Amino acid sequence: MNQGDEVMKSRDERRPLDVMSIYPRDMNIYGDWGNVLTITRRLTLYGYEPIVHTYNQGDPWPEHVDMILGGGGQDTGQKKIADDFFKRADTLRQLVQEDVPMLMICGMYQLFGEYFETIDGTRLDGIGVFGVYTEGRESRMIGNLVEHSEQFGDVIGYENHSGQTFLREGVQPFGHVDREGWGNNGKDRTEGAIVHNVIGTYMHGPLLPKNPAVADFLIHAAAVHRYGEFQPQQSEEQKAELAHINEIVANARGVAASRPR
Repeated sequence: MNQGDEVMKSRDERRPLDVMSIYPRDMNIYGDWGNVLTITRRLTLYGYEPIVHTYNQGDPWPEHVDMILGGGGQDTGQKKIADDFFKRADTLRQLVQEDVPMLMICGMYQLFGEYFETIDGTRLDGIGVFGVYTEGRESRMIGNLVEHSEQFGDVIGYENHSGQTFLREGVQPFGHVDREGWGNNGKDRTEGAIVHNVIGTYMHGPLLPKNPAVADFLIHAAAVHRYGEFQPQQSEEQKAELAHINEIVANARGVAASRPR
């Protein structure tokens, strides 16, 4: 085997997966960076090599993208990234069609919709991945939240938003909430949206540390995108650590679900 073959074999054994955090400088509040940390740790424990890219305005786009994570931000943050975001709109829409998994929180969820009309009447057009639109309101929906999802079971997080998001007919919500005043708009008891392998949600907290089923969905989809299959290659130590983490998470979920809103 020559040196080139050895390098190629070494790369294959590493099984890299490229994870991109999009606009973390302006869209990263309420602990959303914890979603990146959770993905990278779980990828490692499944035997993959996470390669994390941060993309801010004007940065070069990575050669490979297997997963994209976006956080929340204030209206000012959304306005800051808007021009650059639209330059990347076609690329993002193409990646959606290729089933690249994405998680978009709060402000990025809104920008992945059709438009967001702020409370001062400013209209920020979205890129139309989700068939949703958002309107700013005086009152905020804020507090601990448990929603119910057929795909992921109970999802636990924390919402804090004044924008009210409405789903077009036929759009699948991420989950459902138990009462009015919560979720997308406080009226229809939906929360978030999901299309292809893209999840949009108002849940901060951050979301993924408390919801390993959602994290593993993104990881599985990223591996399938890159390699055609999800095939963990774990040592016994990695299996034991992942099981320990999942046990801690199960206990934490019980505590979080019992907290008052």
